[in-house]
Amino acid sequence: MKILFFGSLREQLGTGELELTLPDHVQTVSDLVSTLKQRGEQWQQGLGQGQFLCAINQVMTVDTASLSDNDELALFPPVTGG
Repeated sequence: MKILFFGSLREQLGTGELELTLPDHVQTVSDLVSTLKQRGEQWQQGLGQGQFLCAINQVMTVDTASLSDNDELALFPPVTGG
């Protein structure tokens, strides 16, 4: 699976892209985020607030959406503007 990080998430995590095989216990975006938080304090802080948008294979979705190994997941902070 390919995971892309954008905006301030990219800056906080120090990476724009991560490739990994989904662990058996990971079935949803939320499960994956919980697993990524175990990578350390930097990941806990970046993903800990849970305030981000997500897209699977370039389609906006919610954190309860199911994942598979061949998916591309994009995580990015909410867009604000005026």
